[in-house]
Amino acid sequence: MACPTAKLGFVRSIISQDVYIQIQNLSKTYPNGVKALDNVSLTIPCGMYGLLGPNGAGKSTLMRTLATLQDSDSGGAVFGAIDMLRQKEKVRQLLGYLPQDFGVYPRISAQDMLDHIALLKGMANSGERKQRVAAMLQRCNLYDVRKKSLTGFSGGMRQRFGIAQALIGNPQLLIVDEPTAGLDPGERNRFYNLLAEVGEQVIVILSTHIVEDVTDLCTNMAIIHEGRVLYEGTPDNAIAGLGGRVWQRSIAKADLPDYERRCRVISNRLVGGRPLLHVLSEEPPGDGFAAGTPDLEDVFFTRIRGWN
Repeated sequence: MACPTAKLGFVRSIISQDVYIQIQNLSKTYPNGVKALDNVSLTIPCGMYGLLGPNGAGKSTLMRTLATLQDSDSGGAVFGAIDMLRQKEKVRQLLGYLPQDFGVYPRISAQDMLDHIALLKGMANSGERKQRVAAMLQRCNLYDVRKKSLTGFSGGMRQRFGIAQALIGNPQLLIVDEPTAGLDPGERNRFYNLLAEVGEQVIVILSTHIVEDVTDLCTNMAIIHEGRVLYEGTPDNAIAGLGGRVWQRSIAKADLPDYERRCRVISNRLVGGRPLLHVLSEEPPGDGFAAGTPDLEDVFFTRIRGWN
């Protein structure tokens, strides 16, 4: 059954293209000695911004800090005229947040839970709140299961509910941390489409270790590793920086260790049962290698290995 009111259940808060997040020299060291953020500085404009890095790179620490869930040791972050580290209540009024792992009351329905969250966000008018909740459930493809307990949701349904609760307050800043883990291709595409639509109007920070997430969605990005920023800019410029320096060749599996000793192997993946190597070289390496077309995965691996 389709929702009888198909209008989108929230009014967009379009932020000025001149409003951005400015992060300066942000650092965080945990009590166990792990330095999660090491003097991080970034400029995050309106639109989709990808934060790319391997697991343990410091992405979640940065996201939790911007989401006012933990404090940094030093540095600063401002969102327009708001000091994000000191004016936490103002940040929360503008924030939608989907963490990597989030809990829900298991026996409550999606509709009732979203209505409760909307009330907490300040939507006091019950009629307007009901309409907004219904439209958001439809937008996130949950309307037909709106009365089902959250405990019975699949992983994809839970993730869609997560984005619904993040969007219900009409945020001007949306932070999503590893959002597509466990989603099937169809769910992933629907999630992407929704994020891309939202990202036309507000700042969306997408934290991920999946290169395709950034390639498909983001107009600006940063690569972070071991708490440090290794690249900041556009995906296209990052890829262009490897132009003429990536070479590829298919080899026998038994020859892989020898090539790894002799070459700067960016990556290898099995194609037809044989490793297809991407190597980094300023000059043609010979030995049967042909010029390759660099992609963001090549950028990612060369940066985290320090092969700039």
